[in-house]
Parts: sequence; C-alpha cells; structure tokens
Amino acid sequence: MRRTTLHRTTVTAVAATTLLLVGCGSQSGGTGTGSGGPASTSRGPSASASASASTSPSSTPATSPSAADCTSNAELTVADNGRIICLTRGGQVRLTLDGTKERPWKPVTVTGHALKAANPGIVILPGDAVAAYDAVAPGTAKLTSSRPLCPESPSPGQVSCQGIEAWTVTVRVR
Repeated sequence: MRRTTLHRTTVTAVAATTLLLVGCGSQSGGTGTGSGGPASTSRGPSASASASASTSPSSTPATSPSAADCTSNAELTVADNGRIICLTRGGQVRLTLDGTKERPWKPVTVTGHALKAANPGIVILPGDAVAAYDAVAPGTAKLTSSRPLCPESPSPGQVSCQGIEAWTVTVRVR
C-alpha cells in the first residue's frame, strides 16, 4: 500500500494562492456599480448618512433625474459612484472620498462648465479626496477620481497590482 503525502512546496503554493486571492479581493473596494462595498466604510457617522439624506433617492445610475428631483445641496461619498444627481443653480455639491495612506484618492477633477470649484475645507487624513463645487450654470458636469486597488508600496512578500478603482458622478444643473 502506497502512502500519499503533500510536499512542502505544494502546501506553500496553495497557501500563497489563497492569501493572494483573499488579500487583493478584500481591497477591491467594490465593483464600481455603486454597491458601496468595503471601500465605502466611512470614518465618521455623518459621511454615510449624508449622501442618502441630501440627494434624491430616485437618482440612480440607470435613471436621469427630472426637474422635481433637483436639490440645492448634495453630499457625496464613495458609495455614490456611478450616480446621476441634479442640482439647482446656486446649489452646492460637496464630496469626501475616504482613502488611506496606502491607497490614496487622486484629487477630484471636474469636466464641463456647470460647476465651479468652491472651498471644501481642510483635508485632515492622508489619502482622502475632499472637494466642493457651486452650481453656477445650467448644464452637465462629471466629477471623477481614482485610486489604486492595492497598496502603492506593498510590504515585502505582499502582492502588488496595477488595478485602479474609478469613481465618477454626473451632475446636472438646472
């Protein structure tokens, strides 16, 4: 009768593969569908509640907001990725993307002429992206940012990757 044993290299390879899948999978930050996966956890009680309270509940990625859905103020977080929101002229949109020192958000960029940069306040934590924009003219603008899926400088023995997590919100000003 022959005895079957696992070789040390086989066990090491299986363990490394498992750690690789668990490590990068837990840092993905969601699927980009606005589901607000692990990356949407906030550092304060107001960040997650403010997005749902300040923006219209019917402004989802699949629908376009009507004039009745417009709001004068909106607060956005990572969980709002892919949304379309509507602001009234003279309103303001503020956003806070909670990042980390290892996975920092790039500064938010805006396209279009409907929004004008405003003073967002002070950024206290490294890796966060904080911005504010005034709705100055009717039209459409896109707010965008991105961050790495994996830490920029992994520790020795950790896996590195070139994946990027993108964040985009479309703002319609009426």
